[in-house]
Amino acid sequence: MAVLATAPAPSTAARRQTATVVDPPQSPTGPAPSGLLTARTSEDYAALLHRTVDRLADRFASVDAPSAGPDLERLRHLVGAADLDGPGVGSGAALAEADSLYARNAVWFHHPAYLAHLNCPVAVPAVAAEAMLGAINTSVDTYDQSLVGTLMEQRLVAWTAERIGFTGGDGVFTSGGTQSNLQALFLARTRAERTSGEPRSSLLPRLRVLSTDAAHFSVSRSAALLGLDEDAVRTVATDADGRMDPRALRTLLAHLHAAGDTVMAVVATAGTTDRGLVDPIAPIAEVTSAAGVWLHVDAAYGGGLLVSPRRRHLLDGIEHADSVTVDYHKTWFQPVSSSALVVRDPADLAAAAHHADYLNPAAEAASEDAEPNQVDRSLQTTRRFDALKLWTTLRALGPEHIGSMVDAICDLAIAVRAHLEEDPDLHVQGTTDLSTVILRFQPPGVPDAVADDLQARIRRDLFRSGRAMVARTTIDGVPCLKLTLLNPETTVADVAAVLEHVRATGEQLLAGTEATR
Repeated sequence: MAVLATAPAPSTAARRQTATVVDPPQSPTGPAPSGLLTARTSEDYAALLHRTVDRLADRFASVDAPSAGPDLERLRHLVGAADLDGPGVGSGAALAEADSLYARNAVWFHHPAYLAHLNCPVAVPAVAAEAMLGAINTSVDTYDQSLVGTLMEQRLVAWTAERIGFTGGDGVFTSGGTQSNLQALFLARTRAERTSGEPRSSLLPRLRVLSTDAAHFSVSRSAALLGLDEDAVRTVATDADGRMDPRALRTLLAHLHAAGDTVMAVVATAGTTDRGLVDPIAPIAEVTSAAGVWLHVDAAYGGGLLVSPRRRHLLDGIEHADSVTVDYHKTWFQPVSSSALVVRDPADLAAAAHHADYLNPAAEAASEDAEPNQVDRSLQTTRRFDALKLWTTLRALGPEHIGSMVDAICDLAIAVRAHLEEDPDLHVQGTTDLSTVILRFQPPGVPDAVADDLQARIRRDLFRSGRAMVARTTIDGVPCLKLTLLNPETTVADVAAVLEHVRATGEQLLAGTEATR
């Protein structure tokens, strides 16, 4: 058979040099332009994305504050001025508008003066992977929609399970820690129902979930969504620093058992949201194992310790848990969203399975050559291929590099606390295992009631200025400020500059308060 020789087609990169960002004109014989990413629009896509990335790169290089200042009325006006019912303006103009409206007024988590919430700067290869998965638009609910994507996600889940210490563990990617915690408690409820042999209607009012008062609010929300009573979540006492007390756990379990209640799960936290504390997992696991109670470890914040070269021991005992939440979009430096629920016994995931003839027929799922459909183990149906971001980051940087960045932010917290040791106005509260610093602005002689009011006002004024961003919280009834350190490139000097903003703002507010007396 003769093979016709043809000149090689120019590469996309070469074609992009002369491409313009326009919408394709309507052809008198072809289909009308749709604005979709297809073979016909691939060159326009490349040019549009290239221009968008260039704009973003310029912003990353030039932003000099965490935000431009959140003037709510100005932002409402800008958003309201967009005519969403009008004719299209074209892709180039629309992306330019998105840059001016969104990017210009965004909160920049990579800036060293952003110290507020559990938002991290993101790994460059993960951002590139985000563009790839967004363009291809894979859904990893069934194998026939994802092919290798399903296998890559399963490999990453198995890898995470190995890091936890689960032999043959399994799991699924989720939208975040809230969903991971919900599914974990759903699986725990299912096991409690199965082992009790009681009808759900009689068992639900007696089901209990145990956690400390520092557990994430999604634990209580999940209990409500699962139909448990309003008082189903019971609080376990903590030690002086705020970590769960295993002895108090044992006592509470015995008390609830004697009262005829059924504890369906104990939730230990590996990285509390405010203080960054890790509950003592190994002794907690001893208690739950002896009582035959499901142990869930919420490691949404502290999951990065799984790859830490120097702090992995903080998770000792996690291998004895029944389920673990890991948020890769916190201490793994991934773009939102990227989380997983990992379980020790893969059979537990069957509780989430629901079969539909149009998606994953039960007969096919039971066959020997069944396709590996992830919808059989997830609370979601359509799911983005978020695993690609973590896969690319691991391949590009390696787990030890990610772990070293986790150690760096924890080291930074230690250094900041040391910096504040002798400060007369800024007082560190409590301790941490991870990368948060709780502090309080209260110069000598300032009454507690006045200082209580100042903390929220300091946070608000800094937020409105755009110069720096810190969070506020309440610890043991005392209003405080919170620094969440998730940028391994931030230095003690960077944080010290923010602390000076805190001090100056507090002094100004205090002077105004005294002037009105």
